Amino acid sequence: MSDENDAAGDPANTIAYQGVPGANSHIACSEAFPDMIPLACASFEDAFAAVETENRAALAMIPIENTLGGRVADIHHLLPESKLYIVREHYLGVQYQLLGTKDATLEGLTEVRSHPQALAQCREQLAQLGVRTLARADTAGSAMEIAELGDPTIGALAPALAGKIYDLQVLRSRFEDRIGNTTRFVVLSRARRDPDPKDGPSMTSLIFEVRSVPAALYKALGGFATNSVNITKLESYISGQKFSVARFYAEIDGHPADANVAQAFEELDYFSKNVRVLGVYPANDFRKK
Repeated sequence: MSDENDAAGDPANTIAYQGVPGANSHIACSEAFPDMIPLACASFEDAFAAVETENRAALAMIPIENTLGGRVADIHHLLPESKLYIVREHYLGVQYQLLGTKDATLEGLTEVRSHPQALAQCREQLAQLGVRTLARADTAGSAMEIAELGDPTIGALAPALAGKIYDLQVLRSRFEDRIGNTTRFVVLSRARRDPDPKDGPSMTSLIFEVRSVPAALYKALGGFATNSVNITKLESYISGQKFSVARFYAEIDGHPADANVAQAFEELDYFSKNVRVLGVYPANDFRKK
């Protein structure tokens, strides 16, 4: 993969991510788009802006959920507010290393730093170690931070790549609580790129609102049941200053061009409002496992 420092020169071949070099999002970019230039961004908002308004990147690689830590905070609020579309999904097997300075020992650690998701995914191991934890902006950033501090009592949870980049030693490998820890990423673009429905299984992500009346959600979703459309994800959150508007993020199996999906959308439109498709994209082969 090309050097990140070259990213500013070729936005069309650049993919943005949140974090610093060595982060899981960086690794996901390398796996999914080995020929693109990764662009590190300080926050998720910055990664969105790099594509949407600043034209510094053509795509953004954004984590959306993890098998151990659950959904990634803020993403379901940022997605609806942006004008970007989901064009692909990518699954990354996540392995965390407990990293320390060259003179650090496992017994001498008193504190471990990392992203809140990483701390959640290693909660049991950290409890057994008996250290305090400190949430930071990202995993690789924590590794960079403790390398700069040079304090042998402070460790970091980060991918192996971060340990190599920042010259840290591995105090314990495979530190996550469960084998098979996986993070799902979505790839965002300014343009919607619906795949040809003939090319294979598709996923559709959408948001919609229902009025605060009895059975509103039941009626809005009824068309998916009657038309045999599988809803793989449904999450709600409240929007509006008076906490009176329920907004839903949903993912379904299928393509809007499929007859049964189109009929389900007709019923959804009738019983809800502000329906917006966030993206139609190929279903990743990971879903077959």
